[in-house]
Amino acid sequence: MELANTRNHSSKRKYDDAISPPQPPPALTSNGTVADNNVDLSLLEAIEKSQNAVEALDLRTLKKLVLAFERRLKENIEARLKYSNQPDRFADSELDLHEELQKLKILAGAPELYPDLVALNVVPSIVDLLNHDNTDIAIDVVQLLQDLTDEDVLDDNDEPAKVLVDALIENSVLELLVQNLHRLNDSDPDDSAAVYATLATIENLIEVKPAVAELVCEKTKLMKWLLGKIKVREFDGNKQYASEILAILLQSSTANQKRLGQMNGVDVVLQAVAMYKSRDPKSSDEEEMLENLFDCLCCLLMPLENKERFVKAEGVELMIIIMKQKKLAYGSAIRALDFAMTKYPPACERFVDVLGLKTAFAAFMGKASATLPSPLLIIPVNKKNKKERYQEELEERIVSLISSLFGKQASGILRGSRRERLLSKFVENECEKIDRLMELYMRYSDRVKAESERLNEVELDDLEMDEDEKYNRKLEAGLYTLQLIAVILGHIWCSEHPQMRGRIELLLKQNKLSKNHLKDILQEYHDNIGDLDGPEEKERAQTKIQKFISALE
Repeated sequence: MELANTRNHSSKRKYDDAISPPQPPPALTSNGTVADNNVDLSLLEAIEKSQNAVEALDLRTLKKLVLAFERRLKENIEARLKYSNQPDRFADSELDLHEELQKLKILAGAPELYPDLVALNVVPSIVDLLNHDNTDIAIDVVQLLQDLTDEDVLDDNDEPAKVLVDALIENSVLELLVQNLHRLNDSDPDDSAAVYATLATIENLIEVKPAVAELVCEKTKLMKWLLGKIKVREFDGNKQYASEILAILLQSSTANQKRLGQMNGVDVVLQAVAMYKSRDPKSSDEEEMLENLFDCLCCLLMPLENKERFVKAEGVELMIIIMKQKKLAYGSAIRALDFAMTKYPPACERFVDVLGLKTAFAAFMGKASATLPSPLLIIPVNKKNKKERYQEELEERIVSLISSLFGKQASGILRGSRRERLLSKFVENECEKIDRLMELYMRYSDRVKAESERLNEVELDDLEMDEDEKYNRKLEAGLYTLQLIAVILGHIWCSEHPQMRGRIELLLKQNKLSKNHLKDILQEYHDNIGDLDGPEEKERAQTKIQKFISALE
């Protein structure tokens, strides 16, 4: 089980893009000049000058900029000390400081100079201004940091970027960014833009140095702030971005997953998701936020203790309600249930106890809406592909969920009335669910066979490919889902129910296959079970699969 369809963050929107439509370019006359339709020509001239300045930026210019900034900073500090109770007496120095901070943004045009910027020892002074009594100055710094660390700026400048990011972190930029975040008022337009810029800066820092994802959670109260933001009922761009940053923090960090669980994070994310149990998001941005929230939930459900919290918070019941409502979050709810029930029998038992089998098998049989859009998908080229890919992903998720109920490897509903209820589903209506299972088995089998043949042809073309790579390619082509279907068939076969066994044999024969084909799939699965959960768990899982193989003799 993995977090599918993690988003590509290579095209982050700027804050203005998120809140206002793009403006059309100025009209041109026939000779290519700007038409006189209220365009501010002085502004265009200033832009052109700034672009020329970027091109001319060198070490000498950098030193001049830094020197001017430090002079204005010193003047501001002195004015504030001298006239601490007379704001109008230090207002001019503050305006001068603001202007110098704006000028430093030009450095984003020459990231190769970042090591020189660090060497000039100006980073501590810049970062410390996040503590400035004037929030506007702190906002200037946030915007400057966002510009300097923007991924478009840092592209192909890995080493200079790391030098700058290391210097920022050494000077407590994470702590100060988050402290400043807590004093911003999201209802004020300028503060709201600064919130967005702060989150963008943190994301940029993580992209340059992934360890920042855990560091920022260890050293600051960012997670607490993010939870507070996604709790808010009203949707806005910063709530969406907060959900995205939270997902990034959780994606590859078990420590962060556990930390958020201890902060009542499972319950908070469930509450945020519950807002969409009977209604759909109103915009594509809100859809993306819902996807982010489910990404957060699935990440949270990786550690065992969070699965327990999920069950106690009635997360299983909520996901079933979402499935029954057949709204946009339908497929996401199935995914979350699969994460919750994998290697955690109490969640499987709760699912059966609250009558989840009926809902799950309705989806398995394709009786849920075939036209549901999916927030899990990377949008394909056309509507036909989108619908087909959604259906395919839904099938894979529901197969994974059912295999979790049985126990993909060693943990599931092992015995008792609950297991009988699960098995009885495959007898209903003349074993129609076994028919459906075998239909999927054949489809994925054909797909894996085609991929295997393609890989063999590749090898004939003298392109070397080791066994691990070939196996991974087949997994991507559908082998993993085929293996899960084989595991489910193995559980059914080992129930020794004559009607179900007879149905499996009949369908194999009709498709010109024998039980040996099923055994081969199970054997490959057996041989590739990893020891991520320890050698004992691996042995237990392999023993179970070997039992299926022996029963098919």
